[in-house]
Amino acid sequence: MRTAARLHRLDLYGYLEPVSVRILYIGEIVGRAGVFAVKRLLPELRNRYRADLVVASGNGVTGGAGIGRAHSVYMRKLGIDVVTTGEAAFFKKDIVEAFPKSPWMLRPANYPPGVPGRGYRVYATPAGPVAVLQLLGQAGFPRVHLDNPFAVLDAVLPRLREESRVVVLEFRAATTAEKNAMFRYADGRLGAVVGSYGRALTADARASAAGTAFITDAGRTGSLISVCGMDPASRIREFRSGIPGWPRDGGTKPELQGCVLEMADDGRAVSIEALRVPCGEEFHEGTGNSDKDRG
Repeated sequence: MRTAARLHRLDLYGYLEPVSVRILYIGEIVGRAGVFAVKRLLPELRNRYRADLVVASGNGVTGGAGIGRAHSVYMRKLGIDVVTTGEAAFFKKDIVEAFPKSPWMLRPANYPPGVPGRGYRVYATPAGPVAVLQLLGQAGFPRVHLDNPFAVLDAVLPRLREESRVVVLEFRAATTAEKNAMFRYADGRLGAVVGSYGRALTADARASAAGTAFITDAGRTGSLISVCGMDPASRIREFRSGIPGWPRDGGTKPELQGCVLEMADDGRAVSIEALRVPCGEEFHEGTGNSDKDRG
């Protein structure tokens, strides 16, 4: 049952616009420090923003690359309603069989037919149905060669519109040009386009006159004093030597980044707010305030 409309302050003169759905999007969770930040901060944030749906990028949860089955279950237990993945969707072997059994998990919809899992779903919320779609860009992903995301959007959008007025796209792309092209292509057709992959929160969150919210990158949740959430020393060593390594998770100054979306009853975006919330507690590996490796 749809709840009573909430109100959003539109400007300094006090005009009000009804808000139907609030969505909390958590930027890419990287390693154990990211999991720690979600565990500490999500309950209060969900209450503060009265979020009807929590979506999070889980592409780097397990060791910074991919997500294991145990971690996928743990994300759901922590209160995340939808966990997206990306180019590392199948990096962990045990997640392949878990995808069909985990309706909260999404992988990019432009994977070939027959690949385990789903690229979009419609989720029931206290404020009504919300469709979440994930697509992967074409530039910069040499290990995967997927269908054109623009064509896939055209193909799936009509069926999503049949089930939900609110449609949110997470577009995981390596270049800002491709992300901005998708925003312009989807402007007025979707409620929001949330960019991921860069692991760096951008300062361009905005809602267009046509009713689509956009941010180039919703950042990361994990260590702030790091290289994309990973241990700086190991990444520096890799860049200096040219020898690929397997960097460790960063742990210093965990922080949750992301954005909050407010959507009207007709599916148009009312507002988008970028989010940065320091954990306020250091992550310490091997102590009572850390989580064991669940991947």
